[in-house]
Amino acid sequence: MVTGGPSTGKTSVIEELERRGFHCLHEVIRSMTLAEKTQGEKIKIVSNPIVSVSDPTKFNMKILNARIVQFNTAKKYNDDSIVFFDRGIPDVLAYMDCFHQTYESVFDESCQHLRYDQVFLMPPWKEIHVSDNERYESFDESLRIYDCLKNTYENLVYEVSVVPKGSILERVEFILDHIKVS
Repeated sequence: MVTGGPSTGKTSVIEELERRGFHCLHEVIRSMTLAEKTQGEKIKIVSNPIVSVSDPTKFNMKILNARIVQFNTAKKYNDDSIVFFDRGIPDVLAYMDCFHQTYESVFDESCQHLRYDQVFLMPPWKEIHVSDNERYESFDESLRIYDCLKNTYENLVYEVSVVPKGSILERVEFILDHIKVS
């Protein structure tokens, strides 16, 4: 599972892994954010979508459920298949912690019971950080999100491998070396 704050290169790495033939499950929040912006009340997103929507708990529950569906979808692949996720279930918890939101026990329970084999964390990278129609966070928020992600995964007793900055190919090779794939 590959995680990190906004504009850290996660999606580019996932796309390269997919190009190499690995099963990859993509980030779910982008389509949800677009749906929130175009349906019902019009929202103006000025930071992370979970603080901009009218009902953050409902929005977070949608994200949690979508990531659980992804997690369960990965089980359909052969036991020896490697599946990469662009973000994981604990990311929801980390973002809610980061933006000081309260949540029900289902969030904690999902993180405890649905576990990934390995976690690769992409660090903040000022030179590639961009705010756009899908990424609303400032670089300072990206730093805070990174810390929350790292703390959340470590508190859930994951060994977190921080992926060094570098080219997409260098980062993919780092990940594949750590899972012993050539």
